[in-house]
Amino acid sequence: MLRFFFDSLKILINRRYLIMTMARREVASNYVGSLLGFIWTFIHPIVLITVFWVVFSLGFRVKPMKDVPFVVWLTAGMAPWFVFSEMVSGTVGAVVGNGNLIKRSVFPSQVLPVVKIFSSLANHLAFMLVLFVLIVFQRMPLSLYYLQAFYYLGCIMALSLGLGWMFSALNVFIRDVGQMVAVILQIGFWATPIFWKIGNLPVVLQKYIKLNPLYYIVQGYRDSFIYFVPFWQRTFLTVYFWAITIVLLFLGAMVFKRLQPQFSDAL
Repeated sequence: MLRFFFDSLKILINRRYLIMTMARREVASNYVGSLLGFIWTFIHPIVLITVFWVVFSLGFRVKPMKDVPFVVWLTAGMAPWFVFSEMVSGTVGAVVGNGNLIKRSVFPSQVLPVVKIFSSLANHLAFMLVLFVLIVFQRMPLSLYYLQAFYYLGCIMALSLGLGWMFSALNVFIRDVGQMVAVILQIGFWATPIFWKIGNLPVVLQKYIKLNPLYYIVQGYRDSFIYFVPFWQRTFLTVYFWAITIVLLFLGAMVFKRLQPQFSDAL
């Protein structure tokens, strides 16, 4: 299994140009026939942020988080969650949606979830640009800690790859997997402290919430853009997150390897 995992990584490195080409084509295909084209990439996050900001800030009268404008705090939490959700939901159908490629024995099917992961970065870039504009508009301090967000984005991609390999392989044989993942993501959306502050919960519940790997990432984005806290200061959460992610990477590789020889017959 270790050999398959490292062989897969080698394939991803060797086929990096193929992956990037397929990812660019997938992003472009989303806007074929659209008058506004790539502008929709910015419209979606702006509308989402505006709706949630109006609901929580004006409807529920949520106050600023320790002098941090709520819209900035909210956007810094939404950005990592939505790219993670898009990556995972996209990878579920990566194999099924490319049956014509799978039937070519020479095509490395393990790259398909990676293509979905990279194509999701376009929307994330739009989210991050909106976040930066909000920070500047609110006259918040700028910092080199912004670069730390690349580390947390790497965390998202690694976690999504492990889950993507697993779910994309299972979905070939159990088509309910896509629906199950969608439900789990909906639950995870509200179970992750994106719109609410974890400090408002009892200490006992806080411990359970922190077991959610997405808590580490969401908090990491806020540490990078708002609080300016280096990731190595959260030692326990960092070790815990990577322990979970490495397990999922190897588990996903194992499931994919076991089921890969049967893809052509099932499709």
